[in-house]
Amino acid sequence: MADSELDFFESLPRSRGAASALLRGADGRLLLVKPGYKPGWSLPGGVIDEGESPLGACRRECLEELGFAPRLSGLVCVDWMPPRLSPDGRPATVFVFAGRLAPGDFEAVRLPAEELTDAVLTDPAEAGSYLRPGPDRRIARAVEAARSGNTVYLEHGHPVDWDG
Repeated sequence: MADSELDFFESLPRSRGAASALLRGADGRLLLVKPGYKPGWSLPGGVIDEGESPLGACRRECLEELGFAPRLSGLVCVDWMPPRLSPDGRPATVFVFAGRLAPGDFEAVRLPAEELTDAVLTDPAEAGSYLRPGPDRRIARAVEAARSGNTVYLEHGHPVDWDG
């Protein structure tokens, strides 16, 4: 690659990515985890490492956080977070993959002390009592998308006005 081409690519903006798993049991309850390094609850998952795919990151993070890699069935949500709402001032793209908890999976969850302090299965309609507003909107829309077999694109948890 020529120096001028390299300079061009080095000058491009940086953003970060994250991937999470929307895991529901046979009864429809949703798995939420409580990270020890930030406030609130979330879906299992985390930051996409350099060179890693979103799906690969989701599987790796679940294995690290839960002790098992769940069977995932597809992408249900992509949510873009603007820089003004990000703790580090950079935009982020969050990928949410759907999957099912097999019998015994929740009982097998192990909480690595350096990452998680708790896990819960909750009715999706009650998940908002655990979540901050942005993640609550994202997860509610991801649950709807998973139920209908669709994928939804959001911006900070809000549907996009495709006409505007």
